Amino acid sequence: MRTDDLPQATDEGTGDAVVLLHAFPLDGRMWESTRRALSRRLRVLAPDLRGFGRSAACTPPESLDAHADDVARLLDARKIERAALVGLSMGGYAALAFAARHGDRLSRLVLADTRANADSPEGRAGRDVNRALVAEQGCAALVEKMLPALVAPGATDAVRERVRALGGSQTPDGVRAALAAMRDRADHTATLRSVRVPTLVIVGELDALAPPDVARAMAEALPQGELTVLAGVGHLANLEAPAAFDAALEAFLTRGAREPLTSP
Repeated sequence: MRTDDLPQATDEGTGDAVVLLHAFPLDGRMWESTRRALSRRLRVLAPDLRGFGRSAACTPPESLDAHADDVARLLDARKIERAALVGLSMGGYAALAFAARHGDRLSRLVLADTRANADSPEGRAGRDVNRALVAEQGCAALVEKMLPALVAPGATDAVRERVRALGGSQTPDGVRAALAAMRDRADHTATLRSVRVPTLVIVGELDALAPPDVARAMAEALPQGELTVLAGVGHLANLEAPAAFDAALEAFLTRGAREPLTSP
């Protein structure tokens, strides 16, 4: 694969590395609050997966395994041996694929508003309906269709407009490729039992796409799993409740870490 097909990523802060993997159909800009919070103590990478955001010109893969391998290539390019992965929704699918393919490179894992099982036949059919919608009407139409499931009924207008802006700015090719990748992704239920690093499962209390019972089952299957439920928010929990989300994430990722030395 060409080096110019490597996903573009922000890279800020110092310390242990953490990679933030974005939801569908958004890009790395969804992590702005989280990047600010974590980069005070950690090195934070937030890629735009191929086909999205600044990586829209890259060849969009129709495989979550390919996205997982891209993360490994991103770490290689920056000479990072191991990193914590944080994946929300589609980013969680990619994080689980990374755990299955590159598990020795994980230091910690966070699975937010996602699920380990593969799509049902009905879910697969729904992906194809959405692929056709994007081909016919564009990304903004898909975002508008998905919006009631992406955020809680009480989400603010600002959050809704942020989702519309990010999702509507994507390319049809990238979005359709990602829909195919999610449609055809592997079932990683067994992968959960093989994860040997501390793992946090975060879920919005009102998430209709990956609800709390799904999150609880994942946490129980993980050898070192724990669960955090964020009250009153939906699928894009980090956008609806950034302070609570970022606090839970920072506490988990820095637990047991030594404070950096300061000059006298």
